[in-house]
Amino acid sequence: MLVDHELEFEWVHLAYDEASSFTETYGFAGNQGAVNLEGVLIRPRNAPSRTLQVMMHPASTLQLLPIPRAAARGGAHVLCAGSRYARNDSACIMEKVLLDLGTYIAHAKNVWHYEHIVLVGWSGGGSLALFYQSQAERPTITHSPAGDPVNVASAGLIPADAVIFQAAHTSRARILLDWIDPSVRNELDPDDRDADLDIYAPDNPERPPYSGDYIDRYRAAQLARMRRITAWVKQTLEHLKALRTGEVERGFVVHRTLADPRFLDPSLDRNDRRPGWCYLGNPETVNNGPVGLARFSTLRAWLSQWSIDDTNADALHCAPAITVPFLAIENSADDAVPQPHIHAVFEAAASLDKTFATIEGATHYYAGQPDKLGEVTTLTARWLEERGLGT
Repeated sequence: MLVDHELEFEWVHLAYDEASSFTETYGFAGNQGAVNLEGVLIRPRNAPSRTLQVMMHPASTLQLLPIPRAAARGGAHVLCAGSRYARNDSACIMEKVLLDLGTYIAHAKNVWHYEHIVLVGWSGGGSLALFYQSQAERPTITHSPAGDPVNVASAGLIPADAVIFQAAHTSRARILLDWIDPSVRNELDPDDRDADLDIYAPDNPERPPYSGDYIDRYRAAQLARMRRITAWVKQTLEHLKALRTGEVERGFVVHRTLADPRFLDPSLDRNDRRPGWCYLGNPETVNNGPVGLARFSTLRAWLSQWSIDDTNADALHCAPAITVPFLAIENSADDAVPQPHIHAVFEAAASLDKTFATIEGATHYYAGQPDKLGEVTTLTARWLEERGLGT
């Protein structure tokens, strides 16, 4: 049984120089020739450790979530590392997020002197963790998908000693492909829709449980919409280059991005999730709400994090390149990550030491589920201890 430690929180600020052709983030985070990063180190009081668990999400901060706090109360040292794009992923370049994560890990090893690093990739941090580890073990990337120099290959990324893939999807692009609303015909007008593909339309004759033919047509239309947006993004980038002016980037809105039939039909990729619901609430409301996935994006960010054909940050492509111990954790009532994602990544992982575990009945955030949170915390701690990566 885990000891319930009192916690200490330390604000962490790291900065490093970066040359950039234009400013892509607002204010403090990344301009004036420097990247500024903010994180929170959570430690149990009077409980030293040789191992640091590092959690990063490309577009969010994690220190307020129950997962890192529960781990620290159990004796772990946990760094919640914010990227330069924390709380605003509209301009997120995943290759640059690797440089941010690498800066934290180098600091943890060289300044804090932790002997072992464990990457804990929860939710959107899962594909990031595998992206980082694959490039730390086998560095290859020198440019972003838009063709801009991002020399990850020469960054000297320090590999982690283990990777935990917890309630995580395969990539931002693949989750968007699963969720994007294929009924949209005009990207400038979310009301111009194909009614037969609008699963929220009350007069749509297609109702759950959906037929296999309908799902096939729906999925094909989702992919077609994604590729139409990508084609427009690439055309616009070429247009801006041809202008030969100071205008090099644009932002745009993507309407209706939360329309996975699985939200309405529990028979699709069955698990214990609540029908008609998702991790953000009513999926019909969120579909075109302000916090929807990929709602606001720049051209370059679309190619790096959302384009299914261009992103490098795909766990299915990265998992075969990792060799360290790998733990995949599925929450059986996950109301965000589709059931097949974690299984597919686990099968793709090349690690000889890999473990798959399921937390029965757990939702994505473990909201109101202290028993499930305790179960996954204990599972993780024991798995690490068995590999000499405990406290």
